[in-house]
Amino acid sequence: MTAESSSQPQGRYVEANGLNIYYEELGEGEPLLLLHGGIASTNALWADPPWGWVAQMPAFARHFRVIAPDTRGHGRTVNTGGELSYPLLADDVVALIAALGLERPLLCGFSDGGITGSFVAIRNPGLLRALVNVAGYDVFNPEAPTFRRVRRAWGGSPDATQADLDLIERRGFPFLPALKADIDAAQGGDAWKRLMVQVFPMWTQPLEYTVEDLRGIAIPTLILVGDRDGFCSVEEGVAAHRMLPQGELAVLPNTDHSITPFVRELALDFLLRHRAEERPVPEG
Repeated sequence: MTAESSSQPQGRYVEANGLNIYYEELGEGEPLLLLHGGIASTNALWADPPWGWVAQMPAFARHFRVIAPDTRGHGRTVNTGGELSYPLLADDVVALIAALGLERPLLCGFSDGGITGSFVAIRNPGLLRALVNVAGYDVFNPEAPTFRRVRRAWGGSPDATQADLDLIERRGFPFLPALKADIDAAQGGDAWKRLMVQVFPMWTQPLEYTVEDLRGIAIPTLILVGDRDGFCSVEEGVAAHRMLPQGELAVLPNTDHSITPFVRELALDFLLRHRAEERPVPEG
């Protein structure tokens, strides 16, 4: 590995599950998948709002071979199908693991990335070594307030069945500038509208899976949530944790729905404890 590649992520594409998946890679050693939050990507624009791992990737790469893909439909990974679903995103991750020849990688996901990682673990026992779920479990509650909140904010009413793109633009959500600058540049003008339409059903409709299905995650799993998270509540996090055979739970003070340095440090501590081989932690 060159000096440049050891300090800067290397962007690549790989064919998996009918997609040309873009991913960035940094570091060496045991593989660690980092999955970003919904509508974010590996683009540096997502350092603020911090819904991607771009700012935290170098810290993980000191210990692991970090692989951070752009989810289907996000960033530079074009969705070749229609609506998105968490099982579909999980299938993409499973195919990515196979395409890269990864052996029992660790996985750390935020928000949609945490939900996707949970589906990977539920549906593919033994594929992962350990899992960190950062604020990605609300959808396992059929009565989650998130569903109604997103229908109202993006669809205009608690009963909306599709995204209202004009409403989204009028309301000027803080994430819109980053989203437009990211996905429109990567996939063409107004790609952000296509993504909003595709994620709306996934974010507003209860799943066939419930919190009880988390019992099927037999690997070590850490649930992380901020005490001020507006999507995943602490109470839902406790319920999720209680289902996990090898679960841990951390509630972060004064933390909202975001990837903070404190989130990174707790996740990294857990991952280091559950990697395949104990190795000295580099100083500095």
